[in-house]
Amino acid sequence: MPDTRARPLRMRKLPPVILALLLQFASFLTVIFGANLFALSPSPFVFAIACGVLAAAFSHLAKQARWWPPIQLLFIPSLAITLNTNIPPVVFLLAFLLMLLLYWSTFRTQVPLYLSSNKVRQALETQLPVEQQFDFIDLGSGMGGVLTHLSHTHPQGTFHGVETAPLPFIWSWLRIRFGGYRNCRVYWRSLWDCDLAKYDVAFAYLSPVPMAALWEKVRNEMRPDSLFISNTFAVENQPPQKILQTDDLHHSELYVWRK
Repeated sequence: MPDTRARPLRMRKLPPVILALLLQFASFLTVIFGANLFALSPSPFVFAIACGVLAAAFSHLAKQARWWPPIQLLFIPSLAITLNTNIPPVVFLLAFLLMLLLYWSTFRTQVPLYLSSNKVRQALETQLPVEQQFDFIDLGSGMGGVLTHLSHTHPQGTFHGVETAPLPFIWSWLRIRFGGYRNCRVYWRSLWDCDLAKYDVAFAYLSPVPMAALWEKVRNEMRPDSLFISNTFAVENQPPQKILQTDDLHHSELYVWRK
């Protein structure tokens, strides 16, 4: 008799996007089976709503991250509405290319594009050295807002950013290159390819998924007395030395560790 206990473990190891697609497919088949069983003929939109509700429920039962059930709920109904319009196919192609350039490696890294608020940037100011020179790196620098802001408030620092999504990288490179930020550099590079030993302060605004691995990288590479600061996402079982509260829209918190 096969051991079915291992099956849920294998499901949890699937990439979230693949698991989400499988759950959508399961909801689709379930609705078809139910309609045939009870001899129902729902309209296309009612059918889509039923698929969305079931997919969201399956996503919740599969313990996917909290943002997945709303995506699952809206996916098929949104598709049904879109197919019922007269939007030219080229619009969808352009939208897909735009999303690809914006989110590039999100499928692999599970780190979407998050932009730090101005309140977070102001809170970061208070953690940086005031007089001496220092090196700062933003691990996933997005549009370059953190780098350019801190470059202005702390001209004695040197600010570096790494970004893998093409469009944010190009935007930040142009912003720095033509904005006169001489103490800023941005690189099209994965944060995992960076040597953190050369930096006094490392900042990240990622997602819960990579935080444990990033903490190991920080612990192994950063020098004594250096700072690691994470926006919003803590490291499990690693209490920070300091938590900074902000009053931005999301009430963001900065978690600060001194090595």
